[in-house]
Amino acid sequence: MGIAADFVLILVAGLLGGILARLARLPLLVGYVLAGVFVGPYTSGPTVGQIHDIKLLAEIGAALLLFSLGLEISFRDLKPIRGVALVGGPIQIILVCAVGALAVSYGLRLPNAEAIWFGAMISLSSTMVVMKMLSVGGVTTTLASRVMIGLLVIQDLAVVPMLIVLPQLANAGGIVTNVLRSTGIAAISLVLIYLLGMHLLPGLLKAVLAWGARELFLVTVVTTGVGIGFGAYRAGLSFALGAFVAGIVLSESEFSHQALSDVIPLRDIFGLLFFVTVGMLFDPSFVLGHVFQVVIVVAGIFIAKASIIGVVTRLFGYTYMAPWIVGLGLSQIGEFSFVLARTGVSIGSISKSTYDLTLTCTILTQATLRILDRLRKKLYGTAAT
Repeated sequence: MGIAADFVLILVAGLLGGILARLARLPLLVGYVLAGVFVGPYTSGPTVGQIHDIKLLAEIGAALLLFSLGLEISFRDLKPIRGVALVGGPIQIILVCAVGALAVSYGLRLPNAEAIWFGAMISLSSTMVVMKMLSVGGVTTTLASRVMIGLLVIQDLAVVPMLIVLPQLANAGGIVTNVLRSTGIAAISLVLIYLLGMHLLPGLLKAVLAWGARELFLVTVVTTGVGIGFGAYRAGLSFALGAFVAGIVLSESEFSHQALSDVIPLRDIFGLLFFVTVGMLFDPSFVLGHVFQVVIVVAGIFIAKASIIGVVTRLFGYTYMAPWIVGLGLSQIGEFSFVLARTGVSIGSISKSTYDLTLTCTILTQATLRILDRLRKKLYGTAAT
């Protein structure tokens, strides 16, 4: 059955991985990635045959994932904490990226370009995991939680320049010219997307809803996300980046909540496909051969991110335990690192070993988040909320 059999295998593996992750009280995406390791080419047992075709489908999963995250972004949420978010957010990202790049450049002897990729990937935290953590804990309205949400919005937005600049690092000689050209193309494309989204999409969606065809509304929303993503790809940008920006534009319309609720089921299925393919590229033997290195790097990420984010938050006037609650809550690596890692591997900018290291660190930081969450809850008792 070819790709159909592979798709069924991925769904079954993803289901089992998700169930095990839920039983272990881990984020579902950890279970999906581990399911991908199980059905990938580096382990024995059932293996996906049409890997190339599955990867192409997974690109749709990445686009829908970023499209839905764009829909969830609300710039209104930044108003109460705009100082730490708009200024502290970029500072935090740059500092974590710089510290991470320097650490692996000197400690692991990675080439400068790969080290910068690594620093960028670990600078991002998981919006899905943190929001779920705050929601379950019933603390989404506290001061520290609002700061976390603001910083997460900025981190999500930072993916846009990262996907533009990072691929140009391979051409060190003409990096300035390439970045300027890519930025110019991106600026023109984003303006066109904005104009399309603000002036044409609301009228189109309103007309579709007036017909009373909910399924046609879903088709329109999904077509908007992947269509704009494809247009961005044809303009020389990332497919997922275009979908993400389309989601951000649509998030400011009156139809954002309905669009998000309709697209979530489709996003979850294709998102599973994306995370499983991420795991399929991972070689488990890397962990066995680099246990000490992995432990040191993971510990360093936790300490560096928590410290940097905590200090930045403190510098913006937040006192008591709030800065350290924010630092602990955002100390893990997020799902956007998977998107960057896949992009880096596909264009040959990062090596297989760097990919394996990043993926291992992402899984472990999210898997051990429960321990930090307990400490965060204890700190909430003494924080000013």
